[in-house]
Amino acid sequence: QVQLVESGGGLVQAGGSLRLSCAASGRTFSNYLMGWFRQAPGKERDFVAAINWSGGSTYYADSVKGRFTISRANAKNTVYLQMNSLKPEDTAVYYCAAVRTSSIVVPTTPPLYNYWGQGTQVTVSS
Repeated sequence: QVQLVESGGGLVQAGGSLRLSCAASGRTFSNYLMGWFRQAPGKERDFVAAINWSGGSTYYADSVKGRFTISRANAKNTVYLQMNSLKPEDTAVYYCAAVRTSSIVVPTTPPLYNYWGQGTQVTVSS
C-alpha cells in the first residue's frame, strides 16, 4: 500500500502561482511513477502531468505545457507540481496518483493508477 497526501492548494488570482506537494508513505517511493490529475465540478478527472521514477522523464497535458512543472524528491518521498500563470479554467480539485510500472508508455488515464490521494482544492479567480 502507498498512502498519498496532497497539500498546497488554495485561492489565487489569475496569473498567480501555486506549488502543490504530495507526500508518499508506505512503500519505496522511487519504485513508482507519479502523476497529477484534476477534476472540476461536473467533469471527468483529467490528466495533468506525470514523472517517472528517477525524475528524468516528464509528460504534460497540452493545456498546462509551459505553465506547470512536475518534479520529485525521492529522498523526501515527495512529488511537486509548480503551477505558474494560472487561469480560471485551472480551477479544480488536484489529485496525485502512483503506479508501479516499468513501461515506457506514460499512463494518462485514472484507471491505470493504483493509488490516489484525497485531493487539494485549487481555485483561480479572474
